[in-house]
Amino acid sequence: MKRLLTIFQLLIFMSAFSQQKVGVFTGHTDVGDPRIKGNTVYDPKTKTYNIEGGGYNIWFNRDEFQFAYNKMHGDFILTANFEFVGSAKEGHRKIGWMVRQSLADSAVHVSAVVHGDGLTVLQWRVKPGMNMRDPEDEIRAPENKNKYSIVQLERKGKRFIMRVAEKEGMPFITVGEHEMENLLGDVLVGIFICSHSPDLLEKAKIGNVTIKH
Repeated sequence: MKRLLTIFQLLIFMSAFSQQKVGVFTGHTDVGDPRIKGNTVYDPKTKTYNIEGGGYNIWFNRDEFQFAYNKMHGDFILTANFEFVGSAKEGHRKIGWMVRQSLADSAVHVSAVVHGDGLTVLQWRVKPGMNMRDPEDEIRAPENKNKYSIVQLERKGKRFIMRVAEKEGMPFITVGEHEMENLLGDVLVGIFICSHSPDLLEKAKIGNVTIKH
């Protein structure tokens, strides 16, 4: 009995640790149990989030990644500057904004994504456990050799709108929008990183985070 109680207390501690507050986000955790564990740390001096994570991908019928998030309701606009740290070990490593139905690895979600090779897309999963499709279930930004560093994702009712800018002071470009019938009500909203390889850890810096609600 004592041993079971100790295990239970340990599980509670681990859960609390994974959900701890970081900057403006009420929790952060690895989704999908990636082989290499991630983390998110906030630097109050620079107002920057240092995020690192592994994960095989955010695709097919399940995902693996590091996620810092809030639970939100209603309309909102999410904006931040995204920058990978280090050279690309995997061209399709991913960072960006995500709006997710739950922390289940197969959950419905819509994501505004910047890849390591510069590919910038709005992508989604329509139903729990459904395969995402490429390129049918994504909308791509115009190619940009300098890459987009500012990413914005807006929810307006059931519509999600992605916008990007190359750098501060430059106008936003609308990448596209998509309606999500299964992503209404309370959702998990936040920043993420995925290495796109089970055996790699990737890092990024995310700054100027604003959440308008």
